[in-house]
Amino acid sequence: MRFQRCRELFGEDGFEKLQKVKILILGVGGVGSYALDCLWRSGVSDITIIDYDRYDITNQNRQIGSEAVGELKTDVLKRLYPTIKAINQKMDIAWVESFDFRPYDIIIDSADTTKVKIELAKREYKKLIMSTGSAKRYETTKIEVASIWKTHGDALARKIRNELKKAKFDRNFTVVFSPEEDRCKTKGSCVAVTGAFGLTICSEVIKRIIK
Repeated sequence: MRFQRCRELFGEDGFEKLQKVKILILGVGGVGSYALDCLWRSGVSDITIIDYDRYDITNQNRQIGSEAVGELKTDVLKRLYPTIKAINQKMDIAWVESFDFRPYDIIIDSADTTKVKIELAKREYKKLIMSTGSAKRYETTKIEVASIWKTHGDALARKIRNELKKAKFDRNFTVVFSPEEDRCKTKGSCVAVTGAFGLTICSEVIKRIIK
C-alpha cells in the first residue's frame, strides 16, 4: 500500500486528517517544490500551487522539475503530481487583495516578492507558514522555526518585521528561517538548504494538522 508507512507513523486519525487538509503553496521554486513533494508523499492530495515562472537552466541546482527548461513550472509540476491544482498566476499586492484564501486550511508562502509576503501576512497570518531567505547559505543545521517576532540574523525577516511594525501589525505567524551569515553577495544557492526549508515547512504542516 502506497501510504502504509505514513499511516503507521501518523496513526489512522492523523493520516485521515492529512488526506482532508487543503494546502495552498505560493511559489514552487527551491523551497516550494520540496514542500510540495514532501506533502504529496505524506498523503496530502488537495494541494494548490501558484507560480508564474518558467524553468531556467540556472534553476537546475535546486528546483524539482527544472530539467524541463523553458516550460511553465505549474505545468511540469502538475504532470509530476497529478492530484494537485496548478494556477499560472503572477502574484502582486492586487492579487493578494482579490484572491479567495478561505477554502485553504494552511497557506505556505515561499514566494520571492517581499511586498506580497507582507500583505499576505496581514491578511492570512492565522493560516500562514512563511519561508524567508534560503539563498546564500549551505548549513542546514542553522535552520530554525519561530514566530516572525523571534526571527534573527536574516535580512528578509528583519525587513518584514520592520514593515509590519510600521503598519502596527502585531500578530504572530510561523516562519522558517536561517540566521546563517551570507556566504556570497550574489544569488548563490544550495539545494541542501533550500530543500531543507521546504521539508521543514512540510513537517510544520504535518504537526499542525495531526495535533
